[in-house]
Amino acid sequence: MAQPRLHGDVLAARAREMGGALVHRGPDDAGTWVDAQAGIALAHQRLSILDLSPLGHQPMESADGRYVLAYNGEVYNFAPLRAALAAVGHRFRGHSDTEVLLAAVAEWGIEDALQRCNGMFAIALWDRRERCLWLARDRVGKKPLYYGWAGDALVFGSELKALWRHPDFDNGVDRDALALLLRFNYIPAPYCIHERAFKLMPGSLLRLDAAAAAAGAAAHDPQRAQQRWWDPRERMRKAIATPFVGGDGEAAAALDAVLRDAVGLRMVADVPVGVFLSGGTDSSTVAALMQAQSAEPVRSFTIGFRGSDHDEAPLAREVADYLGTAHTEFEVDGADALAVVPQLPAMFDEPFADASQIPTAMVSRLARQEVTVVLSGDGGDELFFGYGRYQRALRNWRMARTLPRLLRHGLARLPGARGESARTGGVATLLAESGVQGIGDVYRNRVSRWRNPAAVVTGAREPQTIYHEADPLGLPGREAEAMMLADFMAYLPDDLLCKVDRTSMAVGLEARAPLLDWRVVELAWSLPQHMKLRGDTSKYLLKRVLRGYLPDAMVDRPKRGFGAPVGQWLRGDLAQWAGDLLDPVAMRREGLFDAARVDAIWRGFRRGQRKWHTHLWNVLMFQAWHACWRASRGG
Repeated sequence: MAQPRLHGDVLAARAREMGGALVHRGPDDAGTWVDAQAGIALAHQRLSILDLSPLGHQPMESADGRYVLAYNGEVYNFAPLRAALAAVGHRFRGHSDTEVLLAAVAEWGIEDALQRCNGMFAIALWDRRERCLWLARDRVGKKPLYYGWAGDALVFGSELKALWRHPDFDNGVDRDALALLLRFNYIPAPYCIHERAFKLMPGSLLRLDAAAAAAGAAAHDPQRAQQRWWDPRERMRKAIATPFVGGDGEAAAALDAVLRDAVGLRMVADVPVGVFLSGGTDSSTVAALMQAQSAEPVRSFTIGFRGSDHDEAPLAREVADYLGTAHTEFEVDGADALAVVPQLPAMFDEPFADASQIPTAMVSRLARQEVTVVLSGDGGDELFFGYGRYQRALRNWRMARTLPRLLRHGLARLPGARGESARTGGVATLLAESGVQGIGDVYRNRVSRWRNPAAVVTGAREPQTIYHEADPLGLPGREAEAMMLADFMAYLPDDLLCKVDRTSMAVGLEARAPLLDWRVVELAWSLPQHMKLRGDTSKYLLKRVLRGYLPDAMVDRPKRGFGAPVGQWLRGDLAQWAGDLLDPVAMRREGLFDAARVDAIWRGFRRGQRKWHTHLWNVLMFQAWHACWRASRGG
């Protein structure tokens, strides 16, 4: 928090209050640091993973006294960094990665230090000499970082809960961001559900001095102010320009080696470590590489749904038995899952509508009973062409390209091409798919829930995202890579990684994703497409690596989603809950939605029309969140 003209005791009290809102993220220790003259206060809640002693306490000052650091996350390669810094004269009191990160900044400057780090992190760094605040986020966006203005105070934190605790934070709903929620089920960075508040984008740095803080949100353009220290679009283009040289065998060996090292780095901890295991390619690869490097059985965790198509437990059990992991399986039914729904608004303090948040929350709670760190398989689909929607989008783009560009442009402007009926088939779907100008337009249709969300959010103008670009990558003939890039820059950090971060940290569990080690990412980008999709086999090379650890029968399985039967719930146990939240009288009174449009979708769904549960779930998640937000302000 930066707020000039406040007494030091008041600054410290406010920082403690904001930090206390995040005690679930760090239940083991807490600390504050204040520079009253500069009007800056830092607070930290610690989940102790490395150096459990007080020598890892934060906020931490650098040895020369210039920098003060509060950060969430881990620098996995801290040991070689420490050795390099010791070689040039740095001395260390403890063995935490925090102390190494501070010394790295003091030695090399913040951007160079970040380039040398292999990890996940959200950083707040105060430079006492330059009197400026640096906010930074890891390459992929594993750890979250919000910032904004509460009155004239600059506030920041890992979750909005911290910002809410400031007495002047009464920022309303950003209707434009709400439109993005309805389209995607999440709000992509840098946008945030609150006015005058933002998310720091992955791989970005933000420098804020007194003048920038005093200028406030009205003068702040996050797209210009946030500077990329690692740019995925640029890195993908470079990887494509310098492709991997070698055949399948050499590529599989290279991928196996870097994955093994990435997994090994993430197994380092002074607390118990486990793995989420679904039985699919990605999590099975991580579990296999963990077990190959462990003298003891690795602890693995799975959630099973009784009597559901979403049940992955038998597959996970088979893999666990073969690898010899110490496997824990928790079988639940619909009632168990539904009990989680009322907890979601507080867990995700920005509205979030990926229904797989429910089983993820449940397996996180299960794992936390035995471990403090867990590895996950996130990232495999985005790096190795794992989604079926990629293949469908390429097919649709090939068909659309047979039409002249001018005709496609005209079709896109016809009534119905942007309406909600475009999701249900028929003429509207044909118009929407025929009117595209590039692979980005085709893919946006694949990932959109509401096709025209600004029409249902009163007074909204939908912001532009990478999904609104006709060609997200800008390289002709690279449509597959363009879709994977869009997902890597938005869906992965703001949906999948957000989901895992909030559900795991809600119970004080740290989740690590070895497939998203930057070395794995850039190797994957350098691979030719035929090593990702070979015939009908997606993730070809990753599966080839996995065959070195599991029999073919456990590798050659169709992809299953990790989700929840939302449509079934909304027609059953959640029907009353949904009806109350979607009451058109209350919605008109709140004035955020076109109540008639939402009510028409709700009535159509209850009559049995297909697909509409995807439209309704994000409205419901917002309504539940909005009630939670209002209650927090009332408190």
